[in-house]
Amino acid sequence: MPEVLTAPLVVEFPFTRSLGPVQGAFLTGLRERTVLGIRARDGRVVVPPVEYDPVTADELRDLVEVAPTGTVTTWAWNPSPRRGQPLATPFAWVLVRLDGADTALLHALDAPAPEAVRTGMRVRIRWAAERTGAITDIACFEPADGDAAEHQVTSHSGEFADPVTGITAPARLDYTYAPGGAQSRYIQALAERKTVGERCPSCRKVYVPPRGACPTCGVATGEQVEVGPRGTVTTFCIVNIKARNLDIEVPYVYAHIALDGADLALHARIGGIPYDQVRMGLRVEPVWTEGARFPDHYRPTGEPDADYDSYKELI
Repeated sequence: MPEVLTAPLVVEFPFTRSLGPVQGAFLTGLRERTVLGIRARDGRVVVPPVEYDPVTADELRDLVEVAPTGTVTTWAWNPSPRRGQPLATPFAWVLVRLDGADTALLHALDAPAPEAVRTGMRVRIRWAAERTGAITDIACFEPADGDAAEHQVTSHSGEFADPVTGITAPARLDYTYAPGGAQSRYIQALAERKTVGERCPSCRKVYVPPRGACPTCGVATGEQVEVGPRGTVTTFCIVNIKARNLDIEVPYVYAHIALDGADLALHARIGGIPYDQVRMGLRVEPVWTEGARFPDHYRPTGEPDADYDSYKELI
């Protein structure tokens, strides 16, 4: 039985958003070592501040300054920090109600062991050495001596020099992908410059890439069928935005290609032809590069275009 493959996979993209007057003031304040909350309609002070009252949904603009000290309301120990977390050594996730606030702020507490953390303990902000206007300007919380003290919140205009108006938040997912037996056989065949699908024993359709089961009949597929290498463009799109870490000049074309003998179109890039000459029905063939495990792209074969009736069921 062929080896079932696995591979690390990372999906990531930078999410850019504008902040508005409330969130912008909060993050700019952190850059200036100032913590701002907002007063809700019932008089409670919400930290981090929100733009709309959580009870009445009224728009809120009454910013106030709270203290950089507070009290732990609840916590959980993190024995194995992960990439991108606030601290590289074990720490506690804590909800901290800052003095003058009525809600709690989630952040990390630098503590030597879980025995050093307790609900009700006093903590203070440890500011980052370099601050840019982000929640990471609070490097973490650290234990603080003393009992809780009354803090008189003061109104704040929310105005700072050079205010932060937007942020870029990276979104990233790291995981290990296991394609399963059917797709492992498909990938291993590609290394030999062959394209292999699997035929459904019931409807007799050939699926490429194979899925291990027929999506129509719901029965297992086991019979392997070599298809292609040539095929027909069924539909396509023109890409005008350059992707990071992809060394392809825009514009270029990605298309669904129905390989000869297959009953499902696969996705691939079209090359060897100007992007504005790609069309439905175009006959194409794979182009391999030395040492590659899959075709780099597909190019025109020079054959006459396929008749629409021959591929219309695969669109």
